[in-house]
Amino acid sequence: MAARTQAGRPAAPESAPRSSQTIGAVERAIDVLLLFANGGRAELGVTEIAAELGLSKAAVHRILASLRSRDLVWLDLDSRRYRLGTAALSLGRAYLSRIDLRSMASGELDWLSAQSGETATLSIRSGDVRMYVDQVVPEREVRMEVAVGHPYPLHAGASSKAFLAFLPDHEIDAYITRSGLAAMTDRTVTDERALRAELGEIRARGYALSFGERQAGAASAAAPVFDHEGRPSAVVSVAGPSERFESEVDRAVELLLSATGRLSERMGYQRR
Repeated sequence: MAARTQAGRPAAPESAPRSSQTIGAVERAIDVLLLFANGGRAELGVTEIAAELGLSKAAVHRILASLRSRDLVWLDLDSRRYRLGTAALSLGRAYLSRIDLRSMASGELDWLSAQSGETATLSIRSGDVRMYVDQVVPEREVRMEVAVGHPYPLHAGASSKAFLAFLPDHEIDAYITRSGLAAMTDRTVTDERALRAELGEIRARGYALSFGERQAGAASAAAPVFDHEGRPSAVVSVAGPSERFESEVDRAVELLLSATGRLSERMGYQRR
């Protein structure tokens, strides 16, 4: 006989088993969403999901039906395969809109400067210019410091070229046409053919170098931080006096690419 309260109503069942079941169902639904996000495949079928997560097809059907009801996944009725839905896209956009790049990068700049013994900087782009928004300077008598907030053209210096090289070709063409490639020092690359060739090299190897192109006596290596669409959302650099930096460049590049790789991952970038 079922237990009853003093008022004669059936007593509520114990909540612990139901809570455990609910948590388990939520975790399995999250696992399904993460499989879409991290698996590198735009579409998945029930059989694939069941096999990879060790679930029954019936359980996967129930999870997908629930996710579909909230527009987190979408079903192609012809192929019977699923892909992420509009609500999942909204969640991703909400996360990306709240990313504070300067705050996110601060720890990497600290690490980069400490490991390299040189100045680490963060730049953002605004149209045809880019500017430093943060720097970490080492405790050395001779060191580089940059002007935070000052705009620089996209063709002069490593941080600038690290932006320009990874823009779509039509944006590079438009920039070159508008800018005129004015010289900032006698080492600034102002020949269009030479600049285009260097941008191709930068794109192939993943980083830019500069020795006195923007500021005489200064040298730097710079690499982009990519967003979830593969576009350069920021650039990080390691900079120091030219004479000292020449012997440090290989180590600086190694550290730089480690730092920008981690930041790109946090921005949602997935290397293809």
